[in-house]
Amino acid sequence: MDTVRIDLNLLRVFHAILEERNLTVAASRLGLSQPAVSYALGRLRALLEDPLFVRAGNEMQPTSAAQELREPLRQAIAAAEQTLQLMVPFEPSTSTRVFRISMSDIGELAFLPPLCAALQKEAPHVRLCIQSVPPSQIEESLRIGRLDLAIGNLPALLDRTPHCRLFHDDHVCMTRRREGLPEDVLTLEQYLALPHILVGSLESGHYQIEAQFREKHIHRLIALRVPHFTVVPRILARTDWMVTLPRGAIHLLNPDEGFAVYDLPADMPVLTVTVHWHADFKDHAANQWLRNLIVRTLSGPLHESL
Repeated sequence: MDTVRIDLNLLRVFHAILEERNLTVAASRLGLSQPAVSYALGRLRALLEDPLFVRAGNEMQPTSAAQELREPLRQAIAAAEQTLQLMVPFEPSTSTRVFRISMSDIGELAFLPPLCAALQKEAPHVRLCIQSVPPSQIEESLRIGRLDLAIGNLPALLDRTPHCRLFHDDHVCMTRRREGLPEDVLTLEQYLALPHILVGSLESGHYQIEAQFREKHIHRLIALRVPHFTVVPRILARTDWMVTLPRGAIHLLNPDEGFAVYDLPADMPVLTVTVHWHADFKDHAANQWLRNLIVRTLSGPLHESL
């Protein structure tokens, strides 16, 4: 295949059909007529020697070959959009740029409400795309522009990417209020006697505490492993289990104070929440503006215990 002769507009049509699964809707999205989209699809089929889509009722179902192309094509289009945005002067009040930020689910709960409020005030047309990217992939994603910024407790990135500290935090533990619990101080023996919920994957910042426990030869009974914090309060309310979490998450997951919260009965390193970017975008106006907005919005006394 002579890729030099390929009309790249055909890829935009392909992507729109993949997303919309309907020729009419895809045409409307692209500002084209349906015959023009059908013609482009015919050219793609001939070029790639695959039907790409088969009609099923009102939907266009992608073939296996089309499905395999979906993610690489999405990444290519996103990279092209990011590249073109670099050429446009950035004005927050009028920009329609899409910023891609990595953060955890607890980060979404804590950071997005104040951040979205600040964006609505200063850049009402800017859009956010929030992703949860494994720490091992963040540096590369920042380098190629798949991510603009990453926010979180990311110690592995501190020596590898430019960053700015937002705030410090520490760990506490939380369980359902009930008779028999200590009033103020939880001993390590009492802590280890309870089943625990472990939040996070092997690459999650929240999972690091488990490695730190092992280094101290502290072994918890893990009753449940889940990838997100958001379900934890509903589980705690129905069990006698315990979860270990950042202190700043208490007001998000325990707003009615229905859970007992204790200082962690073991010394653990302080958490440092940082915002990261890639050195190649250090002086890029849009990236610089967004990270400055994040620092202003998420650091300081309001968030020192988030």
